Amino acid sequence: MGETVLIAGCGDLGTDLGRRLAAAGHTVHGLRRSTPVPPPLRPLRADLTVPASLGQLPAADLVYYLATPAGYDDASYHAAYVQGLGNLLAHLPAQPRRLVLVSSTTVYGQLDGSWVDEDSPTEPRAFSGRRMLEAERLALGSGIDTVVVRFGGIYGPGRERMLRKVRAGEPCPAEPPLYTNRIHRDDCVAALAHLARAEVAAGIYLAVDDAPCTQCELMDWLAERMGLPRPERIGAPPGGARGSNKRCRNDKLKATGFRLRYPSYREGYAALLESGA
Repeated sequence: MGETVLIAGCGDLGTDLGRRLAAAGHTVHGLRRSTPVPPPLRPLRADLTVPASLGQLPAADLVYYLATPAGYDDASYHAAYVQGLGNLLAHLPAQPRRLVLVSSTTVYGQLDGSWVDEDSPTEPRAFSGRRMLEAERLALGSGIDTVVVRFGGIYGPGRERMLRKVRAGEPCPAEPPLYTNRIHRDDCVAALAHLARAEVAAGIYLAVDDAPCTQCELMDWLAERMGLPRPERIGAPPGGARGSNKRCRNDKLKATGFRLRYPSYREGYAALLESGA
């Protein structure tokens, strides 16, 4: 029997997720600030940072929170992840079966390229990670059965930043080696649908592919595939621009029965390049 689903912050990923859930027989409401969501999703216009706009939320069995900050600064992250989530939780007309919060691997602050999992210390050095961690604690302490999904760097159609970097001839940070943890957007959508299932235990999950690698490895591979020169090597701060450098394990996610369509950047970027990106 289909459930009622609310996707709060229904952008690119949320829309594809909503279509997938609607095709499975669920009634999906997509909350956005402005442009209505496309059918078969049911549009809900509201601003998560404005409590007065949240008076018409549906009584949902399943709630996803996929907010996007208006900018890369502390105030924007606080508004999107902490204030917005708090407002949503305060205005839900009924307690859902499950809350799924999209977070990020930026909650980790490791600088040495070490392996991390869901039980590793979370000591983020950047405001983005600190605000996401604050939102995680808010969700996990809400009294609702909650899944927190810590995504690595999302790539795929419409998310082609690394391709642009290589085509522009940008250098890569070689010393110290800077690791990147990635996941294709199609696997993101599949993971979000999978982790909402009642038989999957609540808790925190790292959602990355099987192959963390250095940025230079990835950029070299892309340059070779595109027939471009190998990127120049440069030095970089130990944690890069976002203040962390780690390799993420996905064992817990895969133990639930989830299987990646693109287990490494090779399969994922090959598909992206073949599509004409």
